[in-house]
Amino acid sequence: MTIVRISRQFLAGLVVVCGLSAAGCHGQVPAAGTPLSPELARRVEILIRQRAKITPDVTLTISPKQPSDVPGYDQIEVVFTTDGDKSKPNVFLLSKDGKTLAQFNRFDISRDPMTIVSSAGRPGRGGPDSAPVQIVMFDDLECPYCAKMHKQIFPALTDRYGNEVHVVYRDYPLSQHPWAMRAAVDVNCVGAQSGKGYWNLVDYIHEHASDFGGAEHSVQKANDALDQRSLDEAKKSGLNAAAVSSVEACLKKQDQSEIKASLKLGDSLDIEATPVLFVNGEKFEGAYPVEDLFRMVDQALTAEGVKPPPPYAAPSIAGAKGTN
Repeated sequence: MTIVRISRQFLAGLVVVCGLSAAGCHGQVPAAGTPLSPELARRVEILIRQRAKITPDVTLTISPKQPSDVPGYDQIEVVFTTDGDKSKPNVFLLSKDGKTLAQFNRFDISRDPMTIVSSAGRPGRGGPDSAPVQIVMFDDLECPYCAKMHKQIFPALTDRYGNEVHVVYRDYPLSQHPWAMRAAVDVNCVGAQSGKGYWNLVDYIHEHASDFGGAEHSVQKANDALDQRSLDEAKKSGLNAAAVSSVEACLKKQDQSEIKASLKLGDSLDIEATPVLFVNGEKFEGAYPVEDLFRMVDQALTAEGVKPPPPYAAPSIAGAKGTN
């Protein structure tokens, strides 16, 4: 086994160091094999130092050579140690002639990205469930950036793509928004009985979010107004008496389990803020201009073998003057 040194800066950029108290982080046992000669280990050390512009404050342990599945190369594992903490093994490829050191990452792309987050079971807008592009947006009904994105994409998205794009929302009410959870529960109560009523309610709440709670921003007033608006929407949606009663019972129960499941799903997808959209599995974060989203949808359509609409041209502003 050969010991060389590598900088803390390089360590931070290359590997994730496991703290001594972290579960599952243990000292590494080098694999059996052919140790590097001191001369070869020094060449590896010098290369790493030069490429990473390092200082000698982190210990590096190089394992013996092992056969690799890359022709012409053996495999070595490198473990970095700093202040008693050890990293996970980092795999490098070392050419058989000892003249080339390489490192690359492998990623499994066999999974269909569209399966990363499902649109199933949610009220849809635009095209059918079988549409070639599925957009799933994680939404917070009290979030002004979500309201901005919502206003940008409807009806622009459905006008541009028609039945080629199927849109659903999933709930991700942020804890700093005091009535967002209530709003999520309420729209789902209506959505369980009427997809049209669900979207009418989402449209209204995003358009009038600043009005809920009144001038004093009362959470109780916001909750009461959300409940009343949801019940009114259920009645306007043409539901029969039994369905309206189901909505009313749901509003009174305020079961958050479905919303919490959606939050957990969002967490598993590394969502930390809203809005976040997934376009056939590709993540689109933040309230960016709609033309950025259109480019992503166009690419998704092309990947599905569907010709996208002509390139989007933002509408000109009547009377706008040129700039110098």
